[in-house]
Amino acid sequence: MDNTRLERDALGEIRLPAEVYYGANTQRAVENFPISGRPLPGELIHALGLVKLAAATVNRDLGKLTGSGKNPLSNEQVAALLAACREVMEGKFDGQFPVDVFQTGSGTSSNMNANEVIANRAIELSGGDRFQPEKTIHPNDHVNMGQSSNSVFPTAIHVAVASAIRKELLPALAACGKVLSEKARQWQKVLKIGRTHLVDATPLTLGQEIGGLARQLELSADRATEAVRALRELPIGGTVIGTGINTHPQFGRRVAEFLAAATDIPFVEVADHFEANAQRDGLVQCHGLIKTIAVSLFNVANNVRLLASGPRCGFYEIKLPDLQPGSSIIPGKVNPVLCESLMQVCARVLGNDATITLCGAAGGQFQLHVMMPVMADAALESIRLLARATRALTEKCLEGMEANTEACQSAVERSLALVTALNPLIGYEQAAALAKEAFRSGKTIRDLCREKNLLPEEQLRAALDPWRMVRPEK
Repeated sequence: MDNTRLERDALGEIRLPAEVYYGANTQRAVENFPISGRPLPGELIHALGLVKLAAATVNRDLGKLTGSGKNPLSNEQVAALLAACREVMEGKFDGQFPVDVFQTGSGTSSNMNANEVIANRAIELSGGDRFQPEKTIHPNDHVNMGQSSNSVFPTAIHVAVASAIRKELLPALAACGKVLSEKARQWQKVLKIGRTHLVDATPLTLGQEIGGLARQLELSADRATEAVRALRELPIGGTVIGTGINTHPQFGRRVAEFLAAATDIPFVEVADHFEANAQRDGLVQCHGLIKTIAVSLFNVANNVRLLASGPRCGFYEIKLPDLQPGSSIIPGKVNPVLCESLMQVCARVLGNDATITLCGAAGGQFQLHVMMPVMADAALESIRLLARATRALTEKCLEGMEANTEACQSAVERSLALVTALNPLIGYEQAAALAKEAFRSGKTIRDLCREKNLLPEEQLRAALDPWRMVRPEK
């Protein structure tokens, strides 16, 4: 039994699976791009559905869909069209979007994929036969009215990426920062030794150290908010090259207003459609900020991992929850696996940024950018991975992290860097010689000073009080 159907487009006839909602244009793209086996990310498909819903709503309100043009729709058909757009937006037809990420650089194949699915579903919802060659609700004439892939696809990218940052990344960063801030508050009285160049330095508190990491998360959240702002301008309304041919002069503004209301993100129509059709600088800027967030998260994970190293031969100044056996050969070994997971995610994001940067620079030629699908895929992957890995680190590792007060405090007295406080009293050169002698002899700075009777006991005790080093007198 032949489980296919025959459809026709401008290039002729083509066979496709019998029951799919997409049509000939999509099938040609499926056959032309057998590249990665990865379709567009779900977030981008849903954003396409939302953009189509916004466009159809505006065209309805402007009287374009039911007007005097070719094949006007009835009110019932318009309602079905809007319902079909909503279903795509809600993810009910994700399986009907098979076109590979590595496709035509304008995203035309995926835009037509959306047009075909929405048109056929709308025909079905309005009581028609979606398999009839003559489409009573047409993919181009109705679903794509007032649009071009060249302005629709980048608009969907901005909506998808900005929404993902708002819904996924920002909450994950906020939760992580909150946990670190609380740990910093709890550990303000846990004295420990500082390290610069991975070498002993002067004392600080564990709370101060973790507070620095918490501040990185606070700044990361600020950068994520700025990344959303970089995507505020939407190219919709520019159609094919930016002139707005075949669209209503109010279309772009009204669609942007609809999308702003639907997402609670302050989207606006672009100031210059020629720039917006040809370049993806806003997306490059957006992901540059995401890259910076990845750099910060890598640093946080790596510092936590190093502070927890041990338990006997490392620093072991913090204790992490035991999550899983860490070695196939060493019994009892437990590793900082979630720190390593996040660090790998951050490395992937840095690679994604290189992809987006190159595509941004090379893809914008004359009036069209031709490397958009892979940019969208990379950006959405970065957001998704960072959000999930940060949540996992926060919930499974940082929330259960404990201070090893004994290890922190014992290192302070043994540190040679305490000699720094003696500089004003005995001078840098004598202090340096004292540190070297203490290292050779294995004695502490305090014991060696007493042995040499360098300072009166009260003055020595005050000078080597680590709390005075942590909070120097102003």
